[in-house]
Amino acid sequence: MGIKQVRALTTTLPSVTWIPLARAHAERADQMTAGHRARRATGEKHAIEDFLYDYYGTRPAMLRRWHPGVGAGLAAAPDGLAEHAGWKFYATSEDGVVALDQDAFLHARGESVRYIHGLLTATASRPVFSGCFGLHEWAMVYRDPEHRHPLPLRLGQSETDKVVEQHTIRCTHFDAFRFFTPEAVGLNRLQPTRATQVDLDQPGCLHAAMDVHKWAQKLGPAVPGALALDCFALAGEIRLLDMQASPYDLASYGHPPVKIETAEGKAEYVARQRELARRAAGLRSRLIRVCEALLGPEDAARNREAVAPFNHR
Repeated sequence: MGIKQVRALTTTLPSVTWIPLARAHAERADQMTAGHRARRATGEKHAIEDFLYDYYGTRPAMLRRWHPGVGAGLAAAPDGLAEHAGWKFYATSEDGVVALDQDAFLHARGESVRYIHGLLTATASRPVFSGCFGLHEWAMVYRDPEHRHPLPLRLGQSETDKVVEQHTIRCTHFDAFRFFTPEAVGLNRLQPTRATQVDLDQPGCLHAAMDVHKWAQKLGPAVPGALALDCFALAGEIRLLDMQASPYDLASYGHPPVKIETAEGKAEYVARQRELARRAAGLRSRLIRVCEALLGPEDAARNREAVAPFNHR
């Protein structure tokens, strides 16, 4: 643990404030992960919800850990220091206030912070594109009898393939595109790579919006607890739409399809997509502010300048 001089704090929370916040956070996190934890105990799989845990590497135990966020300190409680004093990247000042050690965090993860800041800034600068209709999930099963999920295709294989062939595929997100079947890769109007992610990610993309949870996890203890859980909750809602609009039949889970092969289904998808994008934009902005609080005004300005050529594309 040790005593260390930390950067000036914007606020110091008394124990009568932060202890209830930490307790309420853990209770909220437990409620959100209850289904997954119960299924994990029995080995049951869930084609919709497991994505948040398997793909994003979400751990319920870490999700329930409350952090005050960068710039906030925790005053000692009557029975001693905040337990955060023993956690990684935290430091304790001479007056017993425990806070994130920004210098240590940046030393270990500064490159990631700059990348996340640049990516989110560039993404936020672009208009919402809502003409993809969730066809990335269809491209992941195109002309391939082996599917990622043990669920039937709602239209069968041949009709599913026809939907892909009858639409323009315009997927901007590399982490969706990389799961396209070989036959579908050439149908995409774009060919995203990891190197072009800063250039292509746009705020209407469901996967880019879902990734606010990914980036909140990467920023770890710098992210206030409420923001971290808000990102996780939104990712869950986005994942549901992602699968409802997919070619899979979700009847076994009790979820109706969003039939994007029809005009009505497209309209429903776009309406929900734009609302989720609106909410993701707010969370993205808050994560950008976390990055800028870590980097400081000068470093943040330099980082913004570095990604400026990618803005508005």
